[in-house]
Amino acid sequence: MRRAVVTGAATAAGVVLLLSLKPHESAPAAAIGTQADTEPAAGRSEPTPGPATTGAPSAAPSPSASGSPSASAASRAVTGGAVDTRYGPVQVKVTLAGSRITAVDVVQYPAEDRRDREINSFALPVLNREAIAAQSARIDVVSGATYTSNGYIRSLQSALDRAGL
Repeated sequence: MRRAVVTGAATAAGVVLLLSLKPHESAPAAAIGTQADTEPAAGRSEPTPGPATTGAPSAAPSPSASGSPSASAASRAVTGGAVDTRYGPVQVKVTLAGSRITAVDVVQYPAEDRRDREINSFALPVLNREAIAAQSARIDVVSGATYTSNGYIRSLQSALDRAGL
């Protein structure tokens, strides 16, 4: 009988503790890089394609900003194909000086809700830096932005293929 009383009291206390917990509105910025984006966020049903956002900042200045007329004359921009991901399309534009990647601009990326914008504000600059450093599409995905990273890599490879690299 004593076990039943203790077990019942512990169960009741556990239920009260669980019910008193409040879900967080959003994850802290430092945790974004560690959360996997392989599963949809809580309460999110099948994603619908939303409006794409343009004009993401690039990781490096364009060659025309250097003031060298020969650099801007030899540079060219190639846009990769738009890659549909679970949360929306991803498309990049690569600026090349000869066969060297000098800048990568993200033309489209998922921005349907606040969580999409939060993830991509962290992930896209990292992907831009990685692509310029690697000088190819052989870059790692950003943890917490798996779908965006995979779309980015495929669009980047598409742009490099179109450029003949």
